[in-house]
Amino acid sequence: MALDQLKAFLAVVQDDPALRQAITAAATADDVAQIGAGLGYSFSGDELLRLSGKRVGRVTVRKNDLPGEYN
Repeated sequence: MALDQLKAFLAVVQDDPALRQAITAAATADDVAQIGAGLGYSFSGDELLRLSGKRVGRVTVRKNDLPGEYN
């Protein structure tokens, strides 16, 4: 079910330039999930990362490796 929520969120992202900019500026996948949660979508950062490299609609999910980031 979370995958459906994630795909629905990405469908909104493809048509909303401001939202696209906000998620591009997000530091982590969990931050993107929080943006989605604020809009009523329920998915995790891990679920988003599982789509890395895949295209959903007109959106390609890409993981950005930030230099100096440690978990």
